[in-house]
Amino acid sequence: MAESYSCPNCYQEVEITETVCQNCGMHLAIAAVIAETAMTHQINADKNIQLSPEILVPRLGDYLVKRGMLTKAQLEKALAAQKSHNQQGEYKLLGRILIEGKFIDQKMLDTAITEQIVNLQNALKKSNSELEERVRARTIELQQALHKITELNKLKTNFISNISHELRTPLAHMIGYLEILKDTSLGPLTVDQLQAVNVLIKSYNRLHNLIDELIQFSMLSQGEMSISQASINTQALIDKATSYVQTLAVEKKIKLTIHHDPENISVLADQDKISWVLGELIENGIKFNQPGGQVSVRIRAENGLVNFLVIDNGIGIYAEQLEEIFEPFHQLDGSSTRRRGGTGIGLALAKQIIEAHGSNLKVKSVKDKGTSFQFSLPQL
Repeated sequence: MAESYSCPNCYQEVEITETVCQNCGMHLAIAAVIAETAMTHQINADKNIQLSPEILVPRLGDYLVKRGMLTKAQLEKALAAQKSHNQQGEYKLLGRILIEGKFIDQKMLDTAITEQIVNLQNALKKSNSELEERVRARTIELQQALHKITELNKLKTNFISNISHELRTPLAHMIGYLEILKDTSLGPLTVDQLQAVNVLIKSYNRLHNLIDELIQFSMLSQGEMSISQASINTQALIDKATSYVQTLAVEKKIKLTIHHDPENISVLADQDKISWVLGELIENGIKFNQPGGQVSVRIRAENGLVNFLVIDNGIGIYAEQLEEIFEPFHQLDGSSTRRRGGTGIGLALAKQIIEAHGSNLKVKSVKDKGTSFQFSLPQL
């Protein structure tokens, strides 16, 4: 027959191999901790309580009876004596009463207490061992899942990179022949034909920009994008950033304004990449706006930094969706956003480029009022 002891919660007999009491359903290790805590509080509250290992052992009398060290009649007599002492304000442990009544001796008491404490310790060790094993197993599962996610992300990034480079080759041929058609090297064009060629060139430019975004994003995701910083005049950054979006602003009837304070400022930055970021932010301000709207670019030097601020009075973004706009391949729900298209990686890429410069891309927005993006670069 398996060895047993009393549950610290319901005091019913449980086998030493069990970790949960079959009677009350309590985890035995937890019950032991609770019982110990309760007993400790009781000791602190009553200075008359005797300090003895016995206070850690529940149902000592029942255990002694079960072990044949005590009869039930002797136990009942000892419990009655203990109750009498308690009523008189003199707290006495059961073991001390049993010794004084000569029902058992000190050696028998110490043996019973030690056995019960050992049983409780074994149960706690077993519970801890099982818990540690579950933690180890769960940790391995999480590590395997993380490894799988990393592999999937790498496959996705490689696919984007490969397909983007493959698309560039036919695009180069397309723009070459479109330019030849436009300059009439292959013969004169009618007005309608020239308009058709211009539409094709516009579509080519848009597709080229989207593919360029994908390539830059895949390179940055794989840690292959390098940042080449140098002294750059902010006017040069703006001129390059607005070279494409000026036409878009005119088409959408959006007023684009630039403010420098002061006018001649230089920053430490990668010109191509920061110009691209500014162009992306300005383009977003134009795309997510209404005819007659405004997009303002403000550049101001302050405390050794140059602050770049792109503000629009467009459709805005709900506060709870602000973090979502920086998620790759993510577009906010709503037909107004879907109508404007895009890959959904522009802002994600812009954020990573700014962070690679040691800065942060901050956004503020009010729905139906507009949005502002801000970042800072070192002034030179």
